[in-house]
Amino acid sequence: MRVRPVLAAVLSAAAATALLASPIHAAAATTSGAAAPAAGGTHRAAGEQVTTTLREAINALPVVEEDRTGYVRTAFRHWIDADRNGCSTRVEVLIAEATSAPVVGAKCSLSGGVWVSPYDDVVLQDAKALDIDHMVPLAEAWDSGASAWSAEQRQAYANDLDEPRALIAVSAKSNRSKADKDVAEWLPPAEAYRCTYLTDWTAVKTRWGLSIDRVEADALHRLAADCPNTEVTVTLAR
Repeated sequence: MRVRPVLAAVLSAAAATALLASPIHAAAATTSGAAAPAAGGTHRAAGEQVTTTLREAINALPVVEEDRTGYVRTAFRHWIDADRNGCSTRVEVLIAEATSAPVVGAKCSLSGGVWVSPYDDVVLQDAKALDIDHMVPLAEAWDSGASAWSAEQRQAYANDLDEPRALIAVSAKSNRSKADKDVAEWLPPAEAYRCTYLTDWTAVKTRWGLSIDRVEADALHRLAADCPNTEVTVTLAR
């Protein structure tokens, strides 16, 4: 079961960025005080921790035209029970993000519990009223590079419990309003949450080496200009 840390982690390391020269690029920056390579330089390894700032992370994301050819949602197997503890990914997120813990019963059924949906600042007291949203939707991930991944990589993406920003418990209404839209097309109704949302979106794209298209890039730059240039740490998955 994961423990969700503070969103958009703030560290004191100096920030720098780099762009990986691989079929699916990943943003990179100073790690453990080491100098970052130039764009197109050394490949970064999965599991490596990267520290950068919001705006530099956006700058480092490769801008590539999106392509949804061949996308089907079933290409991303999700809500698995990776640790075989009887709780699916969905339930693991619900347990981790409850503001008042639910009772976990037989077959990981949940009763009670309280959640706050950050997208619309709605308090919910029924687990069935929540959806688990992929911060970067599955279709958007496909468009941005996941179409070239293996089935195992897409499954790992769809069930990413190692990155607390990747999956988030929100009201079903807000999740279905978002659907597969990117930041140029949809933002959370709760305006106070929007800078966190942009930071988390950028962090997930960085973690998984996903690209952005030109319209998305323009929106990220424009919106981030009104946000604190937060320092963010990302553990690379690829």
